[in-house]
Amino acid sequence: MIKQPSFLPISLQEAGDLGIEQFDIILVSGDAYVDHPSFGAGLLGRVLWDAGYTVGIIAQPDPKKDGDFLRLGPPLLFFGITSGNVDSMVNNLTPNLKRRRRDVYSPGGRLLRPDRAAIVYANRVHALFPKAPVILGGIEASLRRFAHYDYWSDSVRQSILADAPADLLVYGMGERPILEVARRLKAGEGIAQIGDVPGTAVKEQLRRWREKEREEAVLIPGYIEVKEEKRKYAEAFAAHYNEQDPYQGRAVVQPHPKTVIIQNPPARPLSSAELDHIYELPYSREAHPSYREAIPALEPVQFSITSHRGCFGSCSFCALTHHQGRIVQSRSMSSIVREAERMVRMPGFKGIIQDVGGPTANMYALSCHRWHQGACPDRLCSTDCPSLDIDHSRQVELLRRLRAIPGVRRVFIGSGIRHDLILADQSSYLEELCRHHVSGHLKIAPEHISKGVTDCMHKPPRQALDAFRERFAAASRAAGREQYLLPYLMSGHPGCTIADMVELAEYLQDNHLYTEQVQDFTPTPMTVSTAMYHTGLDPFTLLPVHVPKGEEKRIQRAILQYRDRRNYHLVREGLRRAGRQDLIGEGVRCLIPAQYRGAKHRERGRKEAK
Repeated sequence: MIKQPSFLPISLQEAGDLGIEQFDIILVSGDAYVDHPSFGAGLLGRVLWDAGYTVGIIAQPDPKKDGDFLRLGPPLLFFGITSGNVDSMVNNLTPNLKRRRRDVYSPGGRLLRPDRAAIVYANRVHALFPKAPVILGGIEASLRRFAHYDYWSDSVRQSILADAPADLLVYGMGERPILEVARRLKAGEGIAQIGDVPGTAVKEQLRRWREKEREEAVLIPGYIEVKEEKRKYAEAFAAHYNEQDPYQGRAVVQPHPKTVIIQNPPARPLSSAELDHIYELPYSREAHPSYREAIPALEPVQFSITSHRGCFGSCSFCALTHHQGRIVQSRSMSSIVREAERMVRMPGFKGIIQDVGGPTANMYALSCHRWHQGACPDRLCSTDCPSLDIDHSRQVELLRRLRAIPGVRRVFIGSGIRHDLILADQSSYLEELCRHHVSGHLKIAPEHISKGVTDCMHKPPRQALDAFRERFAAASRAAGREQYLLPYLMSGHPGCTIADMVELAEYLQDNHLYTEQVQDFTPTPMTVSTAMYHTGLDPFTLLPVHVPKGEEKRIQRAILQYRDRRNYHLVREGLRRAGRQDLIGEGVRCLIPAQYRGAKHRERGRKEAK
């Protein structure tokens, strides 16, 4: 076993200092290199190194020059390519398709990542090292493994495997499949022979695939069909969505013009012991010392702890079903406590654990009696399901143990929580949260309150939000603390009309709520909502769904921020279209005045701006 270095090498000089002449594996990432478990390249590099492989990191190479890609020479086994923690198109462009001014995963927030980074990096690597296997991974590759609607080009694109000169794609959480691929390559197998690893997708020539077509595989409509017929797109989406179960899923096959994409069944979830080992590797929790500028994305997570993976919420606009999966995998309490104790001894730790959580913080240690067999056929968990064990007592115990560690002053829950789960639980979790773990604001994500929209989103109904608000207020009063809910809200989601947005604006006004945390729905690859946005159909029922686009989408966002004077004309037009002119004027229930004029309205504008 090779000793773990302080940082994985990023230059031949660092490799030489470790006695390495040629790396086994080289990872190319669109993010700056940060040795932290929240950064995918840093985590996978540590996992591979721990398994006995030498790993080098090429972070944010300049795609217009060869030098960065030649920096470490060719690897013995393979190049691993990732765009980084975020899809490069989401990272580089706003929902309005405007170029962002900042990249928080880059030194000083500078813009260093190309559009469609995984494809760009793979092309450069293949051109320079044509004999080296290329493996794609990370969120961008994972969620583009089938033909998919691409919002930024407003078109259906091929699988990323068909567009990039890559040999194999690792999807989902990649530790188990990438270790298996590395083992088989080291044992002497060629990359072309490694086509059956769970958690991977491969491509084959159409002729060769027909010769060995597997009967148990699910054949979905091909690229040409889904590109030309929206109904076929919806059918293909539903078919591969239903095969993402690690216990019951089958291989999924999608023909493309020059190749056939084959997704093997998902990899099995990691055990608690396996997760413990991965997150207790010796991460420095710092950016590589070669950087002279801070990495903005590191600061809010530097001293945070991942307690679990997976989410059974199945929100329509979230791609977790296709990536981390719906089965919650939790670490042991002892492992999390040990990680916190190590953090206390690290330079820069000031006594505050910024977050303890996962995709949904309060799903830690929750379980379902069926998960060892796979998820239920309808893939929709609910709080009244008898198989789902909703008990937060283990998380309460974990938080108490963390608070008791010498040197820890505060432990916060920075991740969002699922408020309907708390309502279904009889433990003291919310009271404990309000007394010790809320830093002024608690994040929740109701997204909307209109029934038609929450049903379309697969989010809890308005009644759950009302009940939780009351309980949260009572718990905060009992704790003697003035605390507020920070609700995340969404505009422009499929199924949402202007009238629905007016209803939400009235709800915010009636309950004295207002938030700048507004997300304008962005269709990202491989979500149910994106399938609805592109096709205008519910992919599971094939029934029509209203899809706001263009000006209506802008109006919906403006209504959600009706107090901002810059949105006045859009809000007024939205109220007119909804037949709600009664909300224009000086009445107490009006959202906007008849017009802004004079000192009175200037003062109102100043107050609203504050």
